Amino acid sequence: MVGPMSEQTKIPGRAVSSAKAFVAAHGRPTRAVVERIGRAGARVVLVGNDGALGDIVVPDVATGEAVVGAVTGVQAAEWDRETTAAAKIGPRHRRRMAAPKV
Repeated sequence: MVGPMSEQTKIPGRAVSSAKAFVAAHGRPTRAVVERIGRAGARVVLVGNDGALGDIVVPDVATGEAVVGAVTGVQAAEWDRETTAAAKIGPRHRRRMAAPKV
């Protein structure tokens, strides 16, 4: 992870609720990779035990790390071999990520 959580980091309840719902739907352990996405803040990418992908956008990396720490069943992860292999990207998800056909 990038840095320590400050005492002023407020954990958005909506982000925690979303992460808890994801864990309930996709199993434990759920891996979470927090990545900075520029001015938009940070993205918490969730990889469920069943391979499903989800994400939550938060104001900054410290907030993302706080969300990960606040939810039982979520493990902090990096985009290493195990995390990448755990993600199961289906055809529907691939179509959503693809560029529009011209």
